[in-house]
Amino acid sequence: MPKDSLRLLAVFAHPDDEAMGMGGTLAKYSAEGVDTYLVCASRGERGWFGPKEQDPGPERLGQLREKELRCAGEKLGLKEIHFLDYIDGDVDQADPGEAINKIATHIRRIKPHVVVTFPPDGGYGHPDHIASGQFTAAAIVAAADSSFVDLKKQVAHRVLKYYYMVDSESFVNFIEPVMGDISFQVGGQTRGEIAWKEWAITTRIDVSAHTKAAWEAIQCHQSQLAALGPLAEMHEDAIYAVLGMQGTFYRAFSLVNGGRKVETDLFEGLR
Repeated sequence: MPKDSLRLLAVFAHPDDEAMGMGGTLAKYSAEGVDTYLVCASRGERGWFGPKEQDPGPERLGQLREKELRCAGEKLGLKEIHFLDYIDGDVDQADPGEAINKIATHIRRIKPHVVVTFPPDGGYGHPDHIASGQFTAAAIVAAADSSFVDLKKQVAHRVLKYYYMVDSESFVNFIEPVMGDISFQVGGQTRGEIAWKEWAITTRIDVSAHTKAAWEAIQCHQSQLAALGPLAEMHEDAIYAVLGMQGTFYRAFSLVNGGRKVETDLFEGLR
């Protein structure tokens, strides 16, 4: 194990990605003493699900969702939350060099052992998710390059393990009958939930002891609960069962371990 604390950095696009995507995992590691950090690309300024006439507008909604995220961060035990200050829906239009430098600057400052972000498909094809994942991958490379100059002119840092947060086929098959059709249009093409085959899951984290914390964090995102549809109305025991099926990841690279044996720890090879 490293002499100092283990550090985990998650990079996502919107407030609620952290809680709805891997709340149990973040809560688990925080409870174990791992320093957990979040970088969020936007404040979710366009994510209004209520009546149109009650829409507070991008600025006020962004302020509300930032407050919700900080509430969720407390429930999950996050050490720090940082924003990249991009606008919801426009993350894929951000200047690549700028976005990559911002993330690389955080990587060098935080010095995470493990970084988690979206897979290349963005989970369900969301352009902001895809862009966040691409920028993060490039930032990991840049942060390890001693010739790269970040915003604070820090020394290089090499991330040891890099993961995609993914939904397994069994999880998607379980929630689809409840959620119904969640497809949407982008550029005239239909996008939707993308399930990863069970054999493609490299890492399964047991989050069963932390589903309550994950649900409490999700509930902080009151403005987004409508997006969960019937899931938000389920009995708590059923909700905990759903959240217990999360904790599935794909190990994009590791400098400390490998092989096809399924991991049970994001820090396997480091402890």
